[in-house]
Amino acid sequence: MSDEHDPETTGCYGHQEVMTPALDGLAARGVLFDRAYCNSPICVPSRMSLLAGRYVHRIGTWDNGSPLASEIPTFATYLEAAGYRTALCGRMHMIGPDRLHGFGTRLYDDLTRWQSFDQKPIRKTDGRRVRGDSHVSECGPGFHQHQAYDATVSDLCGRFLRDAARREAEDREAAPGPSDGSPWLLVAGFMLPHFPLLAPRELFDAYDSDRLRLPEGREEPLESQHPAVRQIRFHHYGERPLPEEVERRALASYYALVTLMDRNIGRLLDIVETTALRDSTMIVYLSDHGEMAGRHGMWQKMCFYEPSVRVPLVVAGPGWPAGTRVHANVSLVDLLPTLLEAAGEEPPGGASGAGAGAHGDAAGKPAALGGTVPGAPLQRAVDGTLDPDRVVFSEYHAQGLERAGYMVKRGALKYNAYVGHPPQLFDLDADPGELHDLWTDPAYAAVRREMDGCLRSIVDPEEADRWARENQTKEGPARAT
Repeated sequence: MSDEHDPETTGCYGHQEVMTPALDGLAARGVLFDRAYCNSPICVPSRMSLLAGRYVHRIGTWDNGSPLASEIPTFATYLEAAGYRTALCGRMHMIGPDRLHGFGTRLYDDLTRWQSFDQKPIRKTDGRRVRGDSHVSECGPGFHQHQAYDATVSDLCGRFLRDAARREAEDREAAPGPSDGSPWLLVAGFMLPHFPLLAPRELFDAYDSDRLRLPEGREEPLESQHPAVRQIRFHHYGERPLPEEVERRALASYYALVTLMDRNIGRLLDIVETTALRDSTMIVYLSDHGEMAGRHGMWQKMCFYEPSVRVPLVVAGPGWPAGTRVHANVSLVDLLPTLLEAAGEEPPGGASGAGAGAHGDAAGKPAALGGTVPGAPLQRAVDGTLDPDRVVFSEYHAQGLERAGYMVKRGALKYNAYVGHPPQLFDLDADPGELHDLWTDPAYAAVRREMDGCLRSIVDPEEADRWARENQTKEGPARAT
C-alpha cells in the first residue's frame, strides 16, 4: 500500500513517461482494475474504511485526527481468527494508542507525528492550510525522512518474506505440494509518493522537467469552478496557477517518488518470484487515494475529481488471470471480502458476494456494526458476476470543506453532492476530464433523481454531516465513536 498515488502516474495504466517496472510486471502477471475508488479522498478515513470494510460514516473516522474504535474488527481481525499469522509493517496512519487493530504483530510503526489526535481539520469558509502551499512548492531534488522510512519498510518486509519462504520450503520438504500449514498476511505500508515532493537527485534528474507535459486544466479559473472546489483550492493556497517552473519541478519530483516507491515494492516482488512463495502467494497493490498533480488547478486530494478519488488496484497470484483488465466500478471496501474469500472465509454477516449492491442501514449511526459489509469480493468483478449497476461510494468530512461532500458512481455517471451547495453530475465516457457539469441539463432530470436516490440509500447526507461536525468538537480518545 502506497500513499497518494494517482493510478494514471503508472506505466501499466498508460503513462508514457513514469518508470514503474515492478508494478507494470505485477499487472502483466495479474488483474488490473481501472475503475477502482477510495471511500474517502484523505488518508485516515480512507485507510480505516479499507481496514474495517465499512464506510466512513459507519465507523466514525471522519478526518486525520479520528481514531478507529478498537472494538471495530478489521480484515486482520478476521484472518487472525481464521488461523493466519498477520503482520503490519509501516504506514497505516492509525490514530491513538491502538497500534494493531487486529494484526497479530507490527514490524514497524507509523511515524510518531502521524499518530496524534491533534490532526483536527480546519473546516471554515475562510480556513487555510497552516503551512501554505508547501505541499507542492517545497519540491525538487533532496532528502526527506519518508525516503529512509520506506527503505526500512522494504527491508523489514523482505526479512518477513524470506522467513515465510523458508517455512514454505520446509513444509513442502516434509509434505510435497503446496503448503497450507502456516498461512500468513503481510501489509507493507509505504509513505511515498506522499509530499513533500523531495526526491533523490538521481531519480529527479531522470525526468527532464523542461520537457514534461503540463497537467491539463492547470490554469482553470477559480471563478468557473463549483463552490466546494473553490473552497478546497482556497484552503490550499491554490487560487492561482503555480509558476510554470515550480509546477514542472513538482511534477518531476512526484514522478521520481513514484519510481522510488516502485523500486521498494520491486524488492519484495522479487523475493516472492524467486522463492517457494511464487505459486502460493496472492499479491495486492493499492493506494489510499490519488493526487491531483495540477489538474483543475489543484494539488493534493480531498475532492471527487478522478485523479483524487480513483486509486491503483492490481491483484496477482493463484486464481487471478494474467494480463486481465477489469472495467467494473470497485472500491477499497471490496478488499475485506476479497481477502476473506481468498482465505475460504465468509464475510461478516454471512453475505457471500451479496455486498455488490448492499449498503446496510442508511440511517445507521457510526459504529453500528450489524449487517453485511457493503463491499463485494473482487473475484466477482473478474468472473463477471458482479452487479453491472452497482454503485461505488465516497465521502469527505475533513479540511478544506466546511460541510460534507459525497460521491456515488454508477457506470460512467458520477454524482457529487455537497451539503449546502448544488450537486455535480458528470458522464465520464463523454467527458473524462470532468469539464462539463450536467446538473442543470434538462435531459438528465431522471438521472439526477436516480443518482440522488442511490446516495440516500447509502447515507443520510445531512445527518452524517451533523455527526461528523459534532465529533470534531471532541478531543483525544473521546473521538472514537
